[in-house]
Amino acid sequence: MAEKLDWFIHELLWQNLLLFLFGAIVLGIYLFVQKFGLVYQFFHQVDKTSKRHGGEIVANVLKEHGTQFLFTLVGGHISPILVAAEKIGIRVVDTRHEVTAVFAADAVARLSGRIGVAAVTAGPGLTNTVTAVKNAQMAESPILLIGGAAPTLLKGRGALQDIDQMCLFKPLCKFTARVTRIRDIVPTVKQAIACAQSGTPGPVFIEFPIDVLYPYELVQKELGAAGGSGTGSKSLQQRVVQWYLNNHLCNLFAGAFEPRDMTPLPVHFPRATQDQIQNCVELISRAKRPVFVLGSQSTLPPVAADDLRTALEQMQIPCFLGGMCRGLLGKNSPIHIRQNRKGALKDADVVILAGAVCDFRLGYGRVLPRRGKVIAINRNKDQLYKNSDMFWRPTLAIQADPASTILAIAQRLTKGYSCPADWPEKLKKGDEEKESANEKKAEDPTDVHLNPLKVLHNLDQVLNDNSILVADGGDFVGSAAYIVRPRGPLRWLDPGAFGTLGVGGGFALGAKLVRPESEVWIVYGDGSLGYSVAEFDTFARHKLPVIALVGNDAGWTQIARDQVPLFGTNVACGLEFSDYHTVAEGYGGHGFLMQRGSDITEILKNAQKLAKEGEKPVLLNCLIGKTNFREGSISV
Repeated sequence: MAEKLDWFIHELLWQNLLLFLFGAIVLGIYLFVQKFGLVYQFFHQVDKTSKRHGGEIVANVLKEHGTQFLFTLVGGHISPILVAAEKIGIRVVDTRHEVTAVFAADAVARLSGRIGVAAVTAGPGLTNTVTAVKNAQMAESPILLIGGAAPTLLKGRGALQDIDQMCLFKPLCKFTARVTRIRDIVPTVKQAIACAQSGTPGPVFIEFPIDVLYPYELVQKELGAAGGSGTGSKSLQQRVVQWYLNNHLCNLFAGAFEPRDMTPLPVHFPRATQDQIQNCVELISRAKRPVFVLGSQSTLPPVAADDLRTALEQMQIPCFLGGMCRGLLGKNSPIHIRQNRKGALKDADVVILAGAVCDFRLGYGRVLPRRGKVIAINRNKDQLYKNSDMFWRPTLAIQADPASTILAIAQRLTKGYSCPADWPEKLKKGDEEKESANEKKAEDPTDVHLNPLKVLHNLDQVLNDNSILVADGGDFVGSAAYIVRPRGPLRWLDPGAFGTLGVGGGFALGAKLVRPESEVWIVYGDGSLGYSVAEFDTFARHKLPVIALVGNDAGWTQIARDQVPLFGTNVACGLEFSDYHTVAEGYGGHGFLMQRGSDITEILKNAQKLAKEGEKPVLLNCLIGKTNFREGSISV
């Protein structure tokens, strides 16, 4: 009996071993076939004489998704995409720094409601974009960054500009992918664009190795792959290497140019439930002192900004506007409150945070009323509950698109609801008193040069209704946010929560292309101007007459205001009253100096006239002194 049992166990072990070996062989064959795409190659022949290339496919997918502008700084890795894009009518706009290309794509996304696209070369070309990509992530802007890369076979082998680019962008992007076969370009780009626009929008990144973008003949030459695997006098090792190269090449190009569906994938975003909307309606309808605080997320598609404006005006609830929402209610709306937000929120009995986040901009939630109700609406769950474990708690938290939710609330509130009129009137009166005080402060003399508040008040008076304002700076721009009034929705562009300096050139570039009929103003600090002044060359070459107003106080005043009294030194905060207007002229634009004794209004109007009638950018170098306006505001 024992002998039979031993024999049975012995046979069972052998059978299992054979099954394991058989399975391993099958798995090995499967992985081998997958690696080299042998089955796919068998059924999809490669046209080795074709001059077509992967860059054409990339351009065609972008065109199908409504892309009108492709921002870039040229590099050999991405040339096929740029050439193909130009050929089919996508305007290729080349900048003087890669970071500007991404900032410009960001502006296009914000103003057009479509994906913004930038393409840059490998290595340093991509590393130069990191700040702008992070800014887009925090500002929730849907952009597609296309990056070149070393050939697929040379990845990690020391090729020119070859680094691990994916590890840089995975923490910054909603979606990252590396295309290694031409037939994968269409589905990858479609997926990336849909992901960028869905849910909480944000940047996405696709890496394109150079050999998936160039024609077959050129890639074959660079690989050193022969037309066949012929034997001749080659050694076995040489024949194996040649076979490997040929199969790799065939896998790259197999089925490359077969027709594929390029139409956009559906974009998804969260919506509030009927119960959540009803709960909002019940809280608001009982409120005596409700307040809306709207952030940039409220301007996202699918709701048009004008429709959101109509809904807010219907409810007559006072509104504080931030980010891209600045200007949403026009220049002089009775429900738009600009001053003393902290006091108004403390007095409110219901606060609706519509895309606004309880970060440093709202005192981490400490400015919200202790006894009032707080309704938070945000697409992003993390942002929805930001700091709710410390300083505040939402009465009702809704992960949904803010604008769609506001429209639904407004529709239900129409039945007999009206915000008590004395509440917005009280807040508006406080606004008027504060703004009157600011106007008086604008008349105060400064030790040197012009009063910056006077300059900004004059700018506000001459702005056209179609003007778009780009904010890029610290102290001067911070003052502008209190004084200059955007004339309509989507007419104010600032970096957002990241507080990035250097957005000016790129934001203005994108804005002027999307809205060519609009006056585009950059309000610069003299510090921030240094980041993108070279883009005046870009404006001039592409005939884009933007206007820049530079508040030149010869220093990093936002920092110095704290540093000097605290530590007694102005170290690293000093600049010069440099001739920035001359720099602009050197790049092909117009330049004007504004100083004490200048007619501010006349110079501003002359800049408008030149921008309207010509094709050159204009820079106004405005020498300003210092005031105590915004004293005590944070710089960290």
